[in-house]
Amino acid sequence: MEQEAVNLVSLGGSAELAEMTIWSLFWRADIIVKIVMVMLVMASVWCWAVIFDKVRRLSKLRKAANKFEDAFWSGGSLDDLFERIGHQPKDPMSSVFAAAMREWRRSSASLNPGGNYNALEQRIERVMHVAVGREMEQLERYLPFLASVGSAAPFVGLFGTVWGIMSSFTAIAVTKQTSLAVVAPGIAEALFATALGLVAAIPATIAYNKISTDLGRYAARLEAFSGEFSAIISRQLEAGE
Repeated sequence: MEQEAVNLVSLGGSAELAEMTIWSLFWRADIIVKIVMVMLVMASVWCWAVIFDKVRRLSKLRKAANKFEDAFWSGGSLDDLFERIGHQPKDPMSSVFAAAMREWRRSSASLNPGGNYNALEQRIERVMHVAVGREMEQLERYLPFLASVGSAAPFVGLFGTVWGIMSSFTAIAVTKQTSLAVVAPGIAEALFATALGLVAAIPATIAYNKISTDLGRYAARLEAFSGEFSAIISRQLEAGE
């Protein structure tokens, strides 16, 4: 009889384990745990969308910056370069150049001979600084979302796990059954929420650090270009005095 009871418990446990797929863990979970799981899956999907968009955009920006710098340092006329790209700049570096050139032309046209060239140079530098800040603000859009998911998702998953375990212990108290076949499914459902939290948080954290570093390098590249262009403008203003 004891052997038969052991076999029955084993068979029951095997049946429960056979049904412990991802979908079954989700559908059998408590409503609160289901909401947590759905939130984490949606956050993970949105994170990957942001990651792919940022990686693709950064790749394009690096290529566009290389192309623009080749044209800028080719020795050709800056006025001709501005006429080609000034009205519709397609990348941040071109936008910074176009903003500086517009201010240069506008201020130079209204500047009297012997005027204050230092003030003009400072205005151009401020215009480029503002342009760099505006472009970087656009590039950093949605990046805080990755940081938020990376820091909060494990705790959201942990909340789902704690809630699921509480529900499992409540069910144990009601049924008064403590066998592994009864306890395991509820605990597995609860732990699944923690797993989803880590699945969302780990890529978001890694991607945030990588993209932030790449954006920092690109911002430094824009600042370096602004400084070089400011020096060129300063030399031309001094030559025109």
